[in-house]
Amino acid sequence: MATFKNFEEIEGWQKARELTQEIYTVSNEGSFSRDFGLRDQIRRAGVSIMSNIAEGFERGGTREFVHFLAMAKGSAGEVKAQLYVAVDQGYMDKETFDRLFALASETARMIGGLMTFLRKSNPKGTRH
Repeated sequence: MATFKNFEEIEGWQKARELTQEIYTVSNEGSFSRDFGLRDQIRRAGVSIMSNIAEGFERGGTREFVHFLAMAKGSAGEVKAQLYVAVDQGYMDKETFDRLFALASETARMIGGLMTFLRKSNPKGTRH
């Protein structure tokens, strides 16, 4: 894995961006768009994934970066939980749920992989 020059190069951030775009698209439709609480919460969780990856990267230290990646991974879990609410309420069909759930899971796996790499390669907390 190469050193990143900016957070936009991080595959997990790119995947989180894709997930967030999908969340915005789906939550703009039908009854989902009128459930302001759930709509806003799932959007915030998606944005949080992207934001925490970016913020952690910009902080400068590997230890801090891993900490922010952990928060991003947690937000991916939050998105997955909220997808269950959305499908249970009939705001999306099973196919859409499965697609978004898989995307959120892939995002979390990518973030987890980066966390593992950073922990093993740079344990002293120096720049990533």
